[in-house]
Amino acid sequence: MFYLSSFAFFVLFPLRRYDNLSANCRSHNAILYKLIALASVALITILCATVLRSQQDDDVVRVNTDLVVLNVTVTNKAGQYVPGLKLSDFTVFEDGKQVLPEMISGFSVHESPFASVVLLDTSGSMESRLTLARSAAIRFLDRLRDEDVAAVYRFDSKVEQVQEFSTGRDLAPLAYTVKATGMTTLNDAIVDAARALATRPEKRKAIVVLSDGLDTRSKASSEKAIESALAVGASIYAVDMSASGANFSRNQQSAAVLKSFAEKSGGRFVATPGGPALRDAFANIADELGHQYTLAYRPPNQVRDGKWHKLEVKISRGDLVVRTRKAYRAPKR
Repeated sequence: MFYLSSFAFFVLFPLRRYDNLSANCRSHNAILYKLIALASVALITILCATVLRSQQDDDVVRVNTDLVVLNVTVTNKAGQYVPGLKLSDFTVFEDGKQVLPEMISGFSVHESPFASVVLLDTSGSMESRLTLARSAAIRFLDRLRDEDVAAVYRFDSKVEQVQEFSTGRDLAPLAYTVKATGMTTLNDAIVDAARALATRPEKRKAIVVLSDGLDTRSKASSEKAIESALAVGASIYAVDMSASGANFSRNQQSAAVLKSFAEKSGGRFVATPGGPALRDAFANIADELGHQYTLAYRPPNQVRDGKWHKLEVKISRGDLVVRTRKAYRAPKR
């Protein structure tokens, strides 16, 4: 912005000499100076907009590494974690091309702690289901192991942290005092959660969203939200809190948004917000986060251009379900 200010000064400074000109010169030069002023203001506006767009593009959380790490979940048809698989059971594809086995530099199967952020929707549209959402958050926290950590954020017209990362299994008192009000900043909440997870040392990371899914106020787009989660290797587990019996079209839109976040990040979409189905879903989520397969490889294309590359992992057994993130972003010079 210093350069823009300097530019404006040197271009517009001659206007200050306007009063020193003779009357004849004024009449001949008035229009010229006005045109210079208008052109200068327009150019400054364009340059400011360019800088702003650049800052917005850089607002995605990025992890600068040349190693692509994939946390892979493998389940059976019942959604239960499948142990005992070997590297030879997996095939990795980048942009549709197979990653050769000799390019895979790491493969591990072990229990490890994970960090998660629970995002609790407290917007006005959640008024009749906020108590249910709090109960769902508690159920998830109850399923965590001693070594796992979780933070809790709420979001309505703004995003606010109500509980720092800890091994505690109870919601902070603040979570019980909030009321459902305001707009919905779901995308911004996911971006903030990704930023928080970027500081954590745990290899496994997850974002648990308890929301009716329709964003109405975020500064960030849904694309930026998913990019932020992918950049830190976080899977999104989305619980659809849409009111049953409400507007069918709205509920469909809500489910589509949450499903997209879950599928693109290698997470899971939970359609049932309560009862035994939710309890079992959270039990499976906590189990799979602690028992994922990890594959690491150096991409064949080492160009640091900041572009996105599609990922796919296949497994030799057709009766199993594989989930992992759908893309990664190459480092940028």
